[in-house]
Amino acid sequence: MTKVIISVINFNGAKATIECLKTIDELNVEKLDVKVIVLDNGSTESFEEKDIPLQKIQYEFIKSKENLGFAGGHDLIFKHALEKMADYVMVLNNDVVLDPNCLQELVNSFKPGVGIVSPKIYFAKGYEFHKDRYKEKDLGKIIWYAGGEMDWKNVLGVHRGVDEVDNGQFGKEVEIDFASGCCMLISKEVLEKIGLFDGRYFLYYEDNDFSQRAKKNGFKIMFTPKARLWHKNAASAGGSGSNLQDYYISRNRLLFGLRFAPSRAKIALFRESSRILFSGRKWQKKGVADFYLRNFGKGSYK
Repeated sequence: MTKVIISVINFNGAKATIECLKTIDELNVEKLDVKVIVLDNGSTESFEEKDIPLQKIQYEFIKSKENLGFAGGHDLIFKHALEKMADYVMVLNNDVVLDPNCLQELVNSFKPGVGIVSPKIYFAKGYEFHKDRYKEKDLGKIIWYAGGEMDWKNVLGVHRGVDEVDNGQFGKEVEIDFASGCCMLISKEVLEKIGLFDGRYFLYYEDNDFSQRAKKNGFKIMFTPKARLWHKNAASAGGSGSNLQDYYISRNRLLFGLRFAPSRAKIALFRESSRILFSGRKWQKKGVADFYLRNFGKGSYK
């Protein structure tokens, strides 16, 4: 039987985590051996094993005294998964609601040469970027991610279909440039060959870095529309454009771009970073400065 470890991290988000775990407990897993590993990632608010609502699916609860970040937290669970000889590891945000068939459809999408698969991800109702744009009947069908494409000229990861109402326009399984860390199913072969997330990122861009390393090692990354979930976008990060996002995205985009982007784009990144140092927002400036100071991991963000 195919063995899957689901990796879920809680950081001061008990309500969202519990809601997510409830939908995991409702997954159709008749053909799978599934275990959830829940990491409390140095939360300052109370979250204990007694709070975990899983009844049908087995789980393991781990507590970290410090916040290891998205990358470090999932890396800790990756190591457990490899020790337990899992066939796949599902990286999952704690602020999502899963369709009951999501996991099975992701597993079904694996074919020879495929290393990572991501589902179709919708905005959860009320979490859309443009809340006044849509009709009531369309809520819950607004696309957040239908596969990732890279704009290498500007070193930006682009979500196919973002903000579009789903009318079946992304109904085909296709190869993509990067998988979203919101939900990605990874084969053990990928982890064994390329290793774990890069802990220098701490938060943001670790999924794209991981995707590029997988591709460089010959693995395909696929988007499968039959697997679906709903994302409470940026619920755990203070919302889009927050200080937290300003800091980590500014710093980590430089780290990512100077590792993978074409030469011309790297030059443009250097120029852009100079402008940010002089005229950017406070936490953008700090992020860029920390990149040049090689202050990675959690960095200066408080």
